[in-house]
Amino acid sequence: MNSKPIRALLVMCSLVVLLQPLPGLGQNSDAAKAGSQPSSTERDGQHDFDFELGSWKIHLKRLVHPLTGSTTWVEFDGTSVTRKIWDGRAQVEQFETDSSAGGHIEGLTLRLYHPQSHQWRLYWANSKVGILDPPQIGEFRNGLGEFYAQDAINGKTILIRFIWSNTNTSTPHFEQSFSDDGGKTWEVNWITDQVRVGDEADKTH
Repeated sequence: MNSKPIRALLVMCSLVVLLQPLPGLGQNSDAAKAGSQPSSTERDGQHDFDFELGSWKIHLKRLVHPLTGSTTWVEFDGTSVTRKIWDGRAQVEQFETDSSAGGHIEGLTLRLYHPQSHQWRLYWANSKVGILDPPQIGEFRNGLGEFYAQDAINGKTILIRFIWSNTNTSTPHFEQSFSDDGGKTWEVNWITDQVRVGDEADKTH
C-alpha cells in the first residue's frame, strides 16, 4: 500500500483543524471593538421650558420700526399663561398686553419638542393676523436658550433670533432680534420681562 496519499491526507486534515476559529473568538473580538467606542448620549431637553408653566405678569418693550434706524420704543404691560401638553413635550402660551398709548397685543405661542433632534420649535401668532409664523428652532445650552428662523420684512429676507435667559429664576428674560446682514449684526426689537403670579400649583395646570 502506498503511504504517500495517506500522509498527504493527514496533512490536509491537520490544516483544516488548525484553520478553524476558536469558539467565541470572533464574538469577543467584535464585543471588544464595540466596547472601545465611546457612547455618545445627546442631552434630552424636553423639559427645558418647564420654567414657563403657570401665570405671569409681563412687561414688554417693542421697537416700533425695526431695521430702519428707529429708536422709538413702546412699552406694554399684561399677563401670560402657559399650559403643558403631552406631559411637557408641548406647550401653549396665551399672551395679552396693553400700552398706555392704546396699543394692544394678543398672542399665542405653540412650543413643540422634537425628540429626534432634541430641539424645540416655537410658533408665534397674534390675533390680528391669525397665522403661525415660521418656527424658531433651537435649544438650551448652559442655561441659555437660542432659537433661529428666516423670514421676510418689506420683501427683504431677514434672520430672527430668540434668546431666553434667567430661566432658573422667578423673573425670566426674553429678547427678539433681527438681522438683515446674514447674522453679522443683530438689532434687538422686543424685550419681555416676566414675574410669576401665584404659586407652584400653577405648574400642574
